[in-house]
Amino acid sequence: MANESSARNIVGQGTTIKGDIELNGDFRIDGQITGSIKSGGKIVVGTTGEVLGDIHCQTADISGHIKGVLKANELVSLKADSLFEGELYTARISIEVGAKFNGKCQMTEDTNQGHERKKT
Repeated sequence: MANESSARNIVGQGTTIKGDIELNGDFRIDGQITGSIKSGGKIVVGTTGEVLGDIHCQTADISGHIKGVLKANELVSLKADSLFEGELYTARISIEVGAKFNGKCQMTEDTNQGHERKKT
């Protein structure tokens, strides 16, 4: 039987999801998600991917667009094509030349201590 934490989930290009998602495994987003994502694994947002909402994960590899609060316990990598708008809480960050970052960044070992986003 496969280990649940090794599960890989994909939202393909052209797919739109509205709602909150919670999972234990890795998650790749090439489509659009409006809502919060909570993952015990790695979040990958491809160049065509867009997340409008909050994300909490172990690591994040971003090439697409995120607008919201991103909390990553370990590492966030913003690739050259990425656009990040919002608040970022992480232990480590890597930003490639060409990445667009508009917002606030707090580097902390405990992402649970970060600001809680107000619901509107």
